[in-house]
Amino acid sequence: MKKEIVFVANYFHPDYASSGQLLTELCLELQHDFDVTVIAVQPENANHVQKKRMFEYDQLERIRIIRLRTPQVNKRSKFSRILFILSYFLLAVIALLRIKKVDVIYTISSPPIIGGLIGAIGKVLKRGKLVYNIMDFNPEQAEAISYTNRKWLFRLAKRMDNLSCRIADHIITVGQDMQETLNSRFRGRRVPSNSVINNWTDEQDITPLPRSHANVSKFLKEHDLQGKFIVMYSGNLGLYYDLENIIRVASDFKDHPDILFVFIGDGAMKPEMQRYVEEKGLGNVRFLPFQPKENIKYSLCAADVHLVVNQKGIKGVSVPSKIYGVMAAGKPILGVLEQGSEAAVLIKESGCGVVVEPQQYREISQHIANMYACGPETLELTGRGGRLYLERYLAKAQSIDKYRTLLQSI
Repeated sequence: MKKEIVFVANYFHPDYASSGQLLTELCLELQHDFDVTVIAVQPENANHVQKKRMFEYDQLERIRIIRLRTPQVNKRSKFSRILFILSYFLLAVIALLRIKKVDVIYTISSPPIIGGLIGAIGKVLKRGKLVYNIMDFNPEQAEAISYTNRKWLFRLAKRMDNLSCRIADHIITVGQDMQETLNSRFRGRRVPSNSVINNWTDEQDITPLPRSHANVSKFLKEHDLQGKFIVMYSGNLGLYYDLENIIRVASDFKDHPDILFVFIGDGAMKPEMQRYVEEKGLGNVRFLPFQPKENIKYSLCAADVHLVVNQKGIKGVSVPSKIYGVMAAGKPILGVLEQGSEAAVLIKESGCGVVVEPQQYREISQHIANMYACGPETLELTGRGGRLYLERYLAKAQSIDKYRTLLQSI
């Protein structure tokens, strides 16, 4: 008899959020081994019509989906974020309690603190097992960017999340440096059962493609990017990446017609970044929306260099999952990352790029100039190192098998 596993996550197919895409791929792979139910909010993308009922029932292959009707969130408004989080919390708990049989509850650390709390409540009331996947440590992440000056809130939030960790039967972190953070939270004593399972990209879907490939060429032509040396950032333009300052590096190249900065995605920092570009009259910066999942393989391959960045203080707190897609595409990386962080280690071990400490903007400019000067053959060789490393150590099937084994053993 198959185990009943309930995945509780704010985003799921067809949402563009990376956590939603990862969870979708995981559930599709596990649906033959387990009876899978997913609790998630109604999608944000424009192709989905917002339903009026609080709980909508959907299906993706064998996966049952309970979609929650939450207020649409304005990521630039703290009040809007809080309203969304509270609505999601209440509706997710109700939806979980309405499910008759639950063997394992799988929750993620998003929204901050709430994801773990939902799982802890569910375990106590449904008497199932709890697997808590920490993709981002909070309040450490919010504290790193001084999201609020109320220190007591950070202390309270950490106590609450530590309680969820203690209640969990197993904790998954997505990087070795994050496992170190978990150990330090509990000071090495009575650390909850845990393991590291890295995130992934589908390396069979995203592969190195030349600019001459029909669909890559089409992407370049559609956005008037032909003949440019493209420095690309593809992902969330959010609070934890220092992008509002990194974009100022583009000013150093405003008189260089060949070098173009392309930012693909959306997020809280996008308006501020756009204002800076308009104020400075920069013609070497482009903003593009999130690309449909089926087109990401082409947009990634259109770049010459990819930015993989994190704000200072994020080491051991979060791993930028975009690095796996860039490595799969065989593209060189300019990492703006703290030494010893998971992504920085991957770049150094694979030899697929260079790493600069956060907030060292002059060094970022210098490395972009160096990468431009080294020529396409050297860049191709550098990017190839990332692809080979990914195939050997970070393949999707390896991570999925670790999840399958863990969930069967719980």
